[in-house]
Amino acid sequence: MPTPSVNEVSVPYTGPDAPAVVRTGEDRFSGLPGFPFQPHYVEVDNPHTAGGLRMHYVDEGPRDAPVVLMLHGEPAWSYLYRKMIPVFVAAGLRAIAPDHIGFGRSDKLTWPPHYSFEHHVAWLRQLAATLDLRDITLVCQDWGGPISLAVLARETHRFSRVVAGNTMLHTAGPELAGRLTWAAHASGEENSTVSTLLLEWMRQSQRTAEFRASDFLHFATVRGVPPDQAAAWDAPFPSEWHKAGMRQFPLLIPVTRSDPGAVINQETWRALEKFENPFLTLFGDSDPATQGWETIFQERVPGARGQPHQLLERAGHFWQEDCGEQAAQIITAWIGAG
Repeated sequence: MPTPSVNEVSVPYTGPDAPAVVRTGEDRFSGLPGFPFQPHYVEVDNPHTAGGLRMHYVDEGPRDAPVVLMLHGEPAWSYLYRKMIPVFVAAGLRAIAPDHIGFGRSDKLTWPPHYSFEHHVAWLRQLAATLDLRDITLVCQDWGGPISLAVLARETHRFSRVVAGNTMLHTAGPELAGRLTWAAHASGEENSTVSTLLLEWMRQSQRTAEFRASDFLHFATVRGVPPDQAAAWDAPFPSEWHKAGMRQFPLLIPVTRSDPGAVINQETWRALEKFENPFLTLFGDSDPATQGWETIFQERVPGARGQPHQLLERAGHFWQEDCGEQAAQIITAWIGAG
């Protein structure tokens, strides 16, 4: 089987001639609406084959300014933060928005099991170290939360404050019973209670023939996304070779206490329960997938006490699409008040 071009849309994941890594062609990112930002790259380790991986990030604003580090989740990429980046830059901040490996302009491993929670943490940690990021205001959503908060747990000195938005930190512990709309908690020694909707999301990621990022915007936003901007969500993923990381993320959600991700999140919680720097929750009010997590963060993180936590009205899971400028203004005012 020949190596596929970036424009092929239906090819198998594996085979004797399967490429280990693919890179989305730059033509796919040309002229995307509202995304004029120049690409930047660092090289991170590839734990599975020889050579490194190219990890992309947007980097706007003064290089010596305080950093706002924005982390996307599933199935997004740095395009998610296009409405917020200009607001931060206008406030004199340095706005950095990486693409996780497997997403956006970053390189993409083609075999889903090559993506792990620990690898995503290691890749982001390498980016932060390479750029020597400090005085970070972390803005994290969806999978961007568990990954970046694990980096915070291991390198707390880099982080000045955190904004957690519609994210989660699953441990599948019994103490989560009754706390989450999308349940995922231990129920007895050998059983877990897991929301049917969460299980459906996992199933869909594996069995849907055409798995497109843009398909999820209609139920994960409230105010809608124009067709040309919705199409931009699909730009990084022209073939199945490019979608392995996107398909794998749902399977990495810990739904049992023995899951490696649950162990990572338990370590992160131990660090967060000592984190006294400012910690703000900024959640969309119309997202059952993460409903309940905002209260858990507020209760368990010392730095969350007394903060002006907000529920964004008429905002879904991807509140960056529904009200990105408003959210960025709230965050810049909060930073300035600190």
